Amino acid sequence: MPDFKQFLLADTAEGLTEAEILGVRVKPGDEVTVNQIVVEVETAKAAVELPIPWAGKVTEILVEPGQTVEVGAPILTIDVDPAGASSANGAAAEEEMKPLVGYGSKKVAAKRRARREATPAAPVAVKGGYVPLAKPPVRKLAKDLGVDLTALTGSADGVITREDVQRAAAPAKPPQTGARERRVPIKGVRKATAQAMVASAFTAPHVTEFLTIDVTPMMELRERLKNHPPFASVKLTPLAFAAKAVCLAAKRTPDVNASWDEAAGEIVYQDYVHLGIAAATPRGLMVPKIRDADAMSLPELAAALEQLTATAREGRTPPEDMVNGTITITNVGVFGVDTGTPIINPGEAAILAFGAIKDMPWVVDGELAVRKVLQLALSFDHRLVDGQQGSQFLADVGALLADPALAITY
Repeated sequence: MPDFKQFLLADTAEGLTEAEILGVRVKPGDEVTVNQIVVEVETAKAAVELPIPWAGKVTEILVEPGQTVEVGAPILTIDVDPAGASSANGAAAEEEMKPLVGYGSKKVAAKRRARREATPAAPVAVKGGYVPLAKPPVRKLAKDLGVDLTALTGSADGVITREDVQRAAAPAKPPQTGARERRVPIKGVRKATAQAMVASAFTAPHVTEFLTIDVTPMMELRERLKNHPPFASVKLTPLAFAAKAVCLAAKRTPDVNASWDEAAGEIVYQDYVHLGIAAATPRGLMVPKIRDADAMSLPELAAALEQLTATAREGRTPPEDMVNGTITITNVGVFGVDTGTPIINPGEAAILAFGAIKDMPWVVDGELAVRKVLQLALSFDHRLVDGQQGSQFLADVGALLADPALAITY
């Protein structure tokens, strides 16, 4: 006897309310196994692949690429194989879909859906014409493009698809020659970033301080370390030195690594550094974290930065790596920019902007010389960090980059 279950968009325990469907990897009639990836979605933080917790046969796909769905919404229906269902969770007859591992504890009731007959769909006749068959997203697309659905014939057994609408719209709305603007929906990473930055800018009183330093010794050390065995398999970048300096300096000025708990009326001092690294990706600005960065050696930090950057650019950063940071570095130097006034990530006390390293004139022992020069900018929350503390932290970071040998004194 058929046992239909609906696979729902689960809560990922990161405050997720909705997600955009990037792709569905199965179709009706496909056999699936436990933990097989069936759909990829884009949340406000990352692209996420969702595995299905049952084995069985897919009977219906309820979403399509480009559609935005809410948490708890059904994605597909599956006729569960009893053996596969029991191997998934040990309870094939459960009426409630349990969240996927790592997706929080929220439970959403699954409603049974009757099996859809495999007969061609037909338009519904009404007085003066008929109601064309099309899913809600297709109807919205038709409305946006100005396409009259009653003038179309559905290509999928009478059901009008997105492709039908797009074909109908193409001749009616040709591209405009010389158009000087384009419109893109505000969603995903861009929407989340905008909300977070506005919240931070109007919640935390920002103060920004600047420091220019000679990092020639750091760059010379970097060249020497490239031939050192622990660094043979990693890319040692100036950002790795900055990450190490931030972790060391935060131990001396813990206020910059604290957070403001408005609800509890408390300042929370973290005895660990979950270091955020602002990364520009094709999907927008992302800030993945290096957990317990303060416990890492320089080679370990260099390797972690390399992996973090690659994963972020591919859009594969796990949602859990996007939350609960304690302090952040933004590397504006990769764009050739000297420095800036960065906005603090919500929940953190400070963010350091790491500028471009350039050959510049510098006075050394009373004489002018060409040196490797770097500008730093530190923005901090003045509720948590006073001027003296912010200045001390920035000075410590600068000193460590200007003379890395100071690290043995920290």
